[in-house]
Amino acid sequence: MQTQTNEIADGVYRFSTLVPDVAGPGGFMFNQFLILADEPMLFHCGGRGLFPLVSEAVAAVVPLERLRWISFGHVESDECGSMNQWLAAAPNAQVAHGQTACMVSLNDLADRAPRALADGEVIDLGGKRVAWRDTPHVPHGWEAGLIFEETTGTLFCGDLFTQVGAGPALVETDILAPAIATEDMFHSMCLGPNTGPVIRALADLAPKTLALMHGSSFSGDGATALRGLAAHYEAQARASFGVA
Repeated sequence: MQTQTNEIADGVYRFSTLVPDVAGPGGFMFNQFLILADEPMLFHCGGRGLFPLVSEAVAAVVPLERLRWISFGHVESDECGSMNQWLAAAPNAQVAHGQTACMVSLNDLADRAPRALADGEVIDLGGKRVAWRDTPHVPHGWEAGLIFEETTGTLFCGDLFTQVGAGPALVETDILAPAIATEDMFHSMCLGPNTGPVIRALADLAPKTLALMHGSSFSGDGATALRGLAAHYEAQARASFGVA
């Protein structure tokens, strides 16, 4: 396996590793992202087994000891399995996550105390600004949340729009249809009354780039893509609950 590095927005780097024996013959991409700033932030840690590959790739862009912030969408192996390996390699780094995740998991799991973020709270990275958004149960997990980098208009989507197989680092083509097909395989989304409204609130940010954890990132009208995803899940929820 190899980790590929691409700049998908100004100062936003994507590190992608295709794992061939996951999700069928085409494999499955695991992506981490670096926001390069005065206080660099890594979004998604990756699993422990990928740490050697991913950390080597990140170190080619910025020395690991310069990392200041580490974040991810929710508490799950592929999002934060290597969290403490990153903390060990980056002695000045601190995990930043929502208040719920810190309370129920990260205060215990992280080797250094995390910074608990309120919904909408902004961290000024110096040249970049990231806003934390609580997204409870979207895509899954009580503690779920995402970040939006305001200067580039990049929304780090976590598991939203997940796609199987390999693909280019950045596309301008439709990402909704492949995401729906993948959801039909995995059924990973928690469907509930807040699913659509949470995704529509993300669309209101009008992102220009959607940074996907699994699949190609997207450049273009992110709001329309998110509203399409919300509409799909709202229709699924109505069908599941027997609502016309």
